Amino acid sequence: MGQCFRKQEPTTTYYKPTRATVDASIAKAPIQPPLHLRTPPPPARPTQMSTSRIFSQYSKLPPIRKPHNNNDTKRLSLECSEGQVTALFDLYKNDEDCIDEEGIVKFCNDLGVKPDDFIVLVLAWKFNAELMGRFTRTEFVSGCKAIQAHSIKWIQSKFPLLLAEVQNRQTFKEFYRWSYKFCLTVEPGQRTLSTEVAIQMWTIVFSQREPPILPRWFRFLERHESIRGIPKDTWDMFLPFTEQVRLDLTNYDESEAWPSLLDDFVEYESDLHNQNVQMQE
Repeated sequence: MGQCFRKQEPTTTYYKPTRATVDASIAKAPIQPPLHLRTPPPPARPTQMSTSRIFSQYSKLPPIRKPHNNNDTKRLSLECSEGQVTALFDLYKNDEDCIDEEGIVKFCNDLGVKPDDFIVLVLAWKFNAELMGRFTRTEFVSGCKAIQAHSIKWIQSKFPLLLAEVQNRQTFKEFYRWSYKFCLTVEPGQRTLSTEVAIQMWTIVFSQREPPILPRWFRFLERHESIRGIPKDTWDMFLPFTEQVRLDLTNYDESEAWPSLLDDFVEYESDLHNQNVQMQE
């Protein structure tokens, strides 16, 4: 029984070539010279592709055009801009080829502002308008080109820059002095502003930065009906008056070249102050 279940070792058969088989294989193999006598093979040539085949997938580029003359380009842009501004002017003009009060109201409505807003007065100043309530074609076109705006949206976009421009002290002085002449031309031959118009104009001009003395100045003018007009020198000097004289008027010097109307105002305020002091006592 033990012999039946004994593990048998596998038998391996080894191939042993005969002498004849070895001689036959040697005879069939080509005879190779020694390695140091062998000739190295020539280097492989790179494959050459034709130029047309390389660029065949790209379309032919158009020739490069020479740039136009700078003067021609500027002239073309100016003509285009002027044409757009002219078309804008034509939307609001009347039969006399100017924008009258009715057209200005429509123009302001499209801009989203009121005709008596400060920015409208600044626009009139930039347009160098000569008459209140009217824009000529030349004023409107040259003014829009000056602020580089050719449409309602472009004019609206310039509002912040225009407001910032008149914040400058010297620029505001020029704007302030221009506003007197602008209002003066309401009535032909007029040399002084009526007190009513002057108060309205001061209200607009100082709407962005009102001097503390302004309400008292208005009260003085309204209580003295004999003051029917504001001369130009009084208008011009009122601006430095608001900048140099303190609110209590204690540093006001009558010997300086102030207009007589400002002298009267300071005297009136001094009398009011004395009356108030006496009433309190």
